[in-house]
Amino acid sequence: MAQRTRFDWRGQDIISIRDLSREQIEDVLNHAQQIRPDPQMLVGKVMASLFFEPSTRTQLSFTTAMHRLGGRVIGFSGTEGTSIVKGESLQDTVRTIERYADVIVMRHPLEGSAQFVADTVTIPVINAGDGANQHPTQTLMDLFTIKKFHQRLDDLKIGLVGDLKYGRTVHSLAIALTRFRKIELRLISPPNLRMPPAILKELAGIVPYSETAELDLRDLDVVYVTRIQKERFPDIEEYEKVRGAYVINLKACEMLKPSAILLHPLPRVDEIAPDVDALPHAKYFDQVQNGVPVRMALLKLVLVGS
Repeated sequence: MAQRTRFDWRGQDIISIRDLSREQIEDVLNHAQQIRPDPQMLVGKVMASLFFEPSTRTQLSFTTAMHRLGGRVIGFSGTEGTSIVKGESLQDTVRTIERYADVIVMRHPLEGSAQFVADTVTIPVINAGDGANQHPTQTLMDLFTIKKFHQRLDDLKIGLVGDLKYGRTVHSLAIALTRFRKIELRLISPPNLRMPPAILKELAGIVPYSETAELDLRDLDVVYVTRIQKERFPDIEEYEKVRGAYVINLKACEMLKPSAILLHPLPRVDEIAPDVDALPHAKYFDQVQNGVPVRMALLKLVLVGS
């Protein structure tokens, strides 16, 4: 029997994980678990894929999701060849595109850009990353992956490793974890890449956390590793000081308990050694694969509802 939803998703924007309750998150994950390719489900629907920043996994998984449900995709990757290079405003660009599409999936370097577009157009907008701010669909696939391997989203010890200052994936995930019970966070980062105070304020009194510069992976159920993001640093010298600060290699993995899983939003550079891929802990390519059913579920929900 097809999964029914308790929520009215049709026409809704997906901008920030802050907008979703635990029940709504679980609703999406339940749909993702049950959804299957259906070439008739979104036939006649068009997704505009607007990627102002580079993307491999997010853009291609959204495209794959739309195609598997029978929809079509238009859009661009980078602004070359568009009227944006002529000086067209973001507002005019999206007001034009909404005449061609039924949903907009957008990645943009400016924080708050997704909300701006959602306020501008009348079709649903899905945020595929706005600067260092939010990446809600990544968070949903992260939670989907954690639940798949641990069979729960409560009572977990989770380590977030690397660039916690600029990493929108860890910002979104940390906020999402406030919806669940008995979560403990270990925030592992260089001192100048600590989790922003605004995020810590949201955790306070809800999710216990500790901050450390030591790569301590002991007793964790989930280790979520992030890349040190060179493109986010205003000063290249500051990046050089922290490049390669943490490397998850075979020696580091000796700290992991047998049931622990390693996640990474990818792309990786040198923060997880390639020989770690063969370990049973390594679940980051499963994580990538899970992006397709999660995004299929979201597209189905916002375009046709239950």
